[in-house]
Amino acid sequence: MQTIRIKRPSDDSGTERAGPGPGRDLAPLLAGAATAVGVFGALLALVDSGSALRGPLALFFLLAAPATAIAAALRGLEPFGRTLAAIAGAVVLNMLVAQGMLAVHRWSVRGGIIAVTVISCALLLLSRVTVKPTKR
Repeated sequence: MQTIRIKRPSDDSGTERAGPGPGRDLAPLLAGAATAVGVFGALLALVDSGSALRGPLALFFLLAAPATAIAAALRGLEPFGRTLAAIAGAVVLNMLVAQGMLAVHRWSVRGGIIAVTVISCALLLLSRVTVKPTKR
């Protein structure tokens, strides 16, 4: 069996960090915007709105919420691998929720959104409790 080697950043690498500038604070801004879009999509789906944005924004929420939770648990991996694993895990989670709801004859859009939200929040909380932050 092959082990996964986790690369930890070293402080004495000799590379300089990016100084303050126009692109430095873009990541938190994009994360906040994505969160707002996802929450808005979930709310549109929960209130059964007739808006044309309901479908795409709800789909964005259904992919982004579990992907974020899975990516938080895999923060020791390289960015490309973590992104790929998080998106694949989000698709698998959505399929398992849909298949489980169809198997018990309880399929509904609201139920699916709520189930994915609860599972994503549980994964995120478990990853925060069990994964120790790395020292930098």
